[in-house]
Amino acid sequence: MKLPWLTPVLDQSGPILSVHLDTTRTDPSAAAELEARWAQMRSRLRADGAPPELLAEIEESVLSPSSLGGRHGRSIFATDTEILVDRVLPVPPLRESAHRGEFPELLPLLQLIPFAVSQLLIVVDRAGADLHLRSAENPSISHGPNGLGEDSAVEGGHDVLHKASVGGGPQHGWRADNFEARVEDSWERNADAVAGSVEKILRERQVDMVMLSGDVRAIGLLREALGRETRDRLIEVQGGSRGVALDRGPFREELNDATDTFIAARQHELAERFRESQARDGASVGGATEVAQALARGQVEELVFVSGNEPAGIEELLRTALSTDAAISALEEDTLGIPEGIGALLRWRDGSTPSNSIGSMSGDSRRE
Repeated sequence: MKLPWLTPVLDQSGPILSVHLDTTRTDPSAAAELEARWAQMRSRLRADGAPPELLAEIEESVLSPSSLGGRHGRSIFATDTEILVDRVLPVPPLRESAHRGEFPELLPLLQLIPFAVSQLLIVVDRAGADLHLRSAENPSISHGPNGLGEDSAVEGGHDVLHKASVGGGPQHGWRADNFEARVEDSWERNADAVAGSVEKILRERQVDMVMLSGDVRAIGLLREALGRETRDRLIEVQGGSRGVALDRGPFREELNDATDTFIAARQHELAERFRESQARDGASVGGATEVAQALARGQVEELVFVSGNEPAGIEELLRTALSTDAAISALEEDTLGIPEGIGALLRWRDGSTPSNSIGSMSGDSRRE
């Protein structure tokens, strides 16, 4: 994942203040616990020299209820005079931290990269569709501003929607057939209007997942109206209805299950891609020393690390990756085959590139 929105943090000289906090407020006790944890963080930061005015501004941000339901978190980076980045997170950080120093503390945020999934949810009926966008700026698909403005709902405009008896018995069968044809035509035209809006959104926005729910017949018609590339991306989710809250229990569980499955598949694909490139001596390197050398030469296309098994010096490696416009991806703690918990997919390689053959490396057992 590319992370250009972190550039303002890297461009600043220290001291930089970094706060990573679980800001879940599901009940009064959770809100009270959040206030207590933040109070401890604030005391440590104040002892480290953070200005009280800045801490008051951060406090207002982290203690104010967000539009995000369920468990979530927040990462904030600031100089002593201003907040540079204030990011709501789709899940809490693996570990909370508050730090003031020469460099930002990036790891608690970047460990959550797998969960930063942008999604378009399409809920269709035979009249049109409701479109719901979840992006890095709006981590909840069921709460808060949609981000699509006028594009958040599509009404096809063809309102002959219901097949019904037109009366008269068999002698009027031609009238019934004609009416049913008009209904079918309305459904198809409405599906075309939805497909046009969906394709436009996918062209203009970076969307990882495209989920589809709603009326069964409308789903089939929309599939036919969409382009092949979009059809191949569709993930059907059961239980959605237009105009019905997305956070109701069963449907929300379906959305969460679909998201978890997508994340797991993407993690598996990334790990396999790295392992395959290692096995065939392809364009990758593994191990902290080898990755650092490749970063110094500007060779790294994507830095890959295993959360919980990062090498010493991971923060410097992350900063170098970001400063050389490399993408960064995190893998789950139980991922195997990543030497020393860190590797890199390369933009190019030459004779002086460190060997990327796992068998040629020495060191801990994770290399073997």
